[in-house]
Amino acid sequence: MVSVQPEARPTLRVAFFGTPRFAVPSLEHLLRSHHTVAGVFTQPDRPRGRGQRQSDAPVKQVARENHIPVLQPDRLQDTVVLETLRDWHVDLGVVAAYGRILPSTLLELPRFGMINVHASLLPKYRGAAPIQRAVMAGETETGITIIRLVQALDAGPMLGSATKTIETDETAEQVEHDLSFLGAALLMRVIHDITAGTAQEVIQDPAQATYAPRLTKSEGLIDWTKSAQQIHNQIRGLYPWPHAFTYLEGVRHILLESRVESTARSDSPLVSAGQILRASGDDLTVKTGDAALAILTIQPEGRRPLRTREFLAGHPARPGQVFGSP
Repeated sequence: MVSVQPEARPTLRVAFFGTPRFAVPSLEHLLRSHHTVAGVFTQPDRPRGRGQRQSDAPVKQVARENHIPVLQPDRLQDTVVLETLRDWHVDLGVVAAYGRILPSTLLELPRFGMINVHASLLPKYRGAAPIQRAVMAGETETGITIIRLVQALDAGPMLGSATKTIETDETAEQVEHDLSFLGAALLMRVIHDITAGTAQEVIQDPAQATYAPRLTKSEGLIDWTKSAQQIHNQIRGLYPWPHAFTYLEGVRHILLESRVESTARSDSPLVSAGQILRASGDDLTVKTGDAALAILTIQPEGRRPLRTREFLAGHPARPGQVFGSP
């Protein structure tokens, strides 16, 4: 009897480009696979956290723990970057929330090109903040799309996608966590298809493209004339950064958790948007443009986050006061 040996799986040498926590599951899946992570590119170290201490980015930490070479170039156009990729004999480049656009000289270098793990259902939400923008827009579904990188922003052919439901009260942080693992699993399937020669590319429809620009701190200021649902989505979408915030008696307050109230219990024209309707026990309810919003967790400037009961016990918020601008 002649034994038939299973066909050997091609082993790729992969260069990984990523920086934040979102990229970690993709890197870890590659490290556990039969492929070789030749090296990691990540953003230069920057101050992080409330204390603004210099610390390693999550991807760098994982790479160091696994003794993977790490490069943190200030400029991807530097010749040392191209020379390093050549020295690593890279077959495939994988990008996951790296934070910079790769120059064309890098895109063309690996044998199988460069692919990107993007946190939206492309062509919707191209850009730097797809998760936050989707939550802020009140989307009920999002997902991961893996694309072949081209010079235009997130416009390359699609190699695979996977969807995720956005629950009513999910924050951007929670959605990002789920998508990071969904993306890692999809990445491995796409790489398998690439090596097997079965990957199918689907061209994006540019007419359907929308954009998700980088977040700014000023977007956190709440406009209480908007609907309760819009403000609730803003609070969810801007958590954990840059946060949705408002002012009470000149003091900045970050709103961390909320609930839409179906009625304001006051349709009087004398009640203005942002006015506190109830402030007792666990109930801190604020008038919005269409109804009302219950604040569940709040953080006064310079303080830790507080549940409503604890906040009201130590702060003189009362009905009739108005949340608004400074």
